[in-house]
Amino acid sequence: MHVPDGFINAPVSAVAGVVAAGAIAVSLRGARRELGGPSSTGTARIGSDRTAPLAGLVAAFVFAVQMLNFPVAAGTSGHLLGGALAAILVGPYTGVLCISVVLLMQGILFADGGLTALGVNITVMGVVTTVVAYALFRGLTAVLPRTRRSVTVSAFVAALVSVPAAACAFTLIYAVGGTTDIPIGKVLTAMVGVHVLIGIGEAAITALTVGAVIAVRPDLVYGARGLTTRLKLRVGGELVDAPATAPAPVAARSTRKVWATGLVTALALAGFVSFYASASPDGLEKVAADKGIDARTEEHAAADSPLADYGVKDVDDARLSGGLAGVIGVGATVAVGSGVFWVVRRRRHEDPADTRVTETV
Repeated sequence: MHVPDGFINAPVSAVAGVVAAGAIAVSLRGARRELGGPSSTGTARIGSDRTAPLAGLVAAFVFAVQMLNFPVAAGTSGHLLGGALAAILVGPYTGVLCISVVLLMQGILFADGGLTALGVNITVMGVVTTVVAYALFRGLTAVLPRTRRSVTVSAFVAALVSVPAAACAFTLIYAVGGTTDIPIGKVLTAMVGVHVLIGIGEAAITALTVGAVIAVRPDLVYGARGLTTRLKLRVGGELVDAPATAPAPVAARSTRKVWATGLVTALALAGFVSFYASASPDGLEKVAADKGIDARTEEHAAADSPLADYGVKDVDDARLSGGLAGVIGVGATVAVGSGVFWVVRRRRHEDPADTRVTETV
């Protein structure tokens, strides 16, 4: 659903840029708490220290999986948006930053998604998907039994809904600032219809990934924290809750194995599996071509980039070219993402407000 330059006029693109910048500013502050900020009592939140080193990896994983277009209908494909997955794994604020880093890398390095439309893409693919998915995820986990299966089911539903929600958001922006005169009802019907199908793929990928991480390290899933079930004891023939005990020192467990496994997986997906991805246009591209939305599409400013269109310039072998581009993209995304999240987490130690809270305890 990467919006290219020319779909949305300059004034609305500028407004979307302001909205995206504001969302990123809010997310930077919120991510400081998710990445290890102190609680209201001045102590570190449980599990927060494990989020920071994984946030950059989540961004790289989303980048890799977005290269894997899957067929959803005749002549149409879809790919992961990733907002739901990122929000559930590392938190909603950090999730917005993850998707923003991915979109920035794609726009600058690979000419995927217009640079003037970057604000539109961050708003639609980053903010809307993350907010809608995490709100629905939290609502479902609040009413369902607090089990790992419930988290996986909630992740599936949240991801499924987030994709057509993003399609609706794009349609709304297009209704205000579209550069072609197309009946908005037709655009909405086409966008929502195809993106419901894409949402099924998004939901499956999100649920499988969240379920896989929960199976080995549930403490690393932001949306699954606090899922521990009280031990039951049989007293007088009845089951009662066992006395609360101090939590196990899971914070000391290393994340290196998970980090290394995740990085190798992302590199394999982007460097090898991506060659077998569907070559059909994605949902937005298909709707744009069918309805005439793309009549005023502009050439990307980075069209001459050595990595444009996910291939390495002057490398003739398509498999090698695409694989190298994918590996470079994963490496760049994990480096930039990890750097951003390291700075965000470090700044919480320097914030006077955080210092005041700690000193009053």
